[in-house]
Amino acid sequence: MNAPLIDPFARAIDYLRVSVTDRCDFRCTYCMAEHMTFLPKRDLLTLEELDRLCSAFVRMGVRKLRITGGEPLVRKGIMTFFEAMSRHLGDGLDELTLTTNGSQLERFAQPLWDAGVRRVNVSLDTLDPEKFRAITRWGSLDKVLRGIRAAQAVGMRVKINTVALKGFNDAELFDLLAWAASEDLDLTFIEVMPMGDMGEVQRLDQYWPLKDLRARLAERFTLSELPYRTGGPARYFALEETGQRLGFITPLTHNFCESCNRVRLTCTGELYMCLGQEDMADLRAPLRASEADAPLEAAIRAAIARKPKGHDFDYSRNQVEGQVSRHMSHTGG
Repeated sequence: MNAPLIDPFARAIDYLRVSVTDRCDFRCTYCMAEHMTFLPKRDLLTLEELDRLCSAFVRMGVRKLRITGGEPLVRKGIMTFFEAMSRHLGDGLDELTLTTNGSQLERFAQPLWDAGVRRVNVSLDTLDPEKFRAITRWGSLDKVLRGIRAAQAVGMRVKINTVALKGFNDAELFDLLAWAASEDLDLTFIEVMPMGDMGEVQRLDQYWPLKDLRARLAERFTLSELPYRTGGPARYFALEETGQRLGFITPLTHNFCESCNRVRLTCTGELYMCLGQEDMADLRAPLRASEADAPLEAAIRAAIARKPKGHDFDYSRNQVEGQVSRHMSHTGG
């Protein structure tokens, strides 16, 4: 049972993204509807159950664990989970990290560092306070910026994840770059993905292909691809004139499926083998059916054996193809 997790396409699965809650204190327009119906708390895995599941994955070869949500830091008692997971660092696990909207980071930066978190991704799509309030519906830009500074102050490396949104932040491209350089922050742009019903918001209206963004950058900078990798899907480039490192996550214009090394676990124990497919495996049932881990590990291996070659996201025919019904907050960012 200690054999590594290998999918049908000979890809080693060594990266697990875990959503610890579907709840969030923002309502970003590309992520969820303003009036969301969240899962009943009784449906969520307990933090102890999440510990047992993640520990099983570490035993089976997962080297990187990213905690997501919703907003992971709004889950009550979440630091007990980070503290528990830290026991695996250096003993199977290479990295424990998280993706956050930054709203709670000022309060949690030091405890996260103490639990072994050395890098954090912060989702931030604009530097304009009014636009920030509009896209998050409920968020405060100043609070997020204070959180970023708090994380840096304790020693964390901070990467900014910016969803490229046509008609929203395309005019801020060079301002975002200059700000990231001045604050010593890594920056990654992400194409908006067709996940969940956004109500009045239309995906095609939001979609800004990163090939167009790169063309804009090339008018001012020389981009050179870097061999740098963090274990995720981003491809990194250097801006020769400034020395900045810039990442691109392109699930639509240039998907990264051929090297996919990750799976996603939801807060209810559903394992999604592909972000862009509906197929999932229920791990909550074997988890709760037996105190022994053998049935759980067998269920994990059976799920990895179903991992598909790739996803079907496509906007190229002026309609949204490959859309999945669940919201991003359900699967984990």
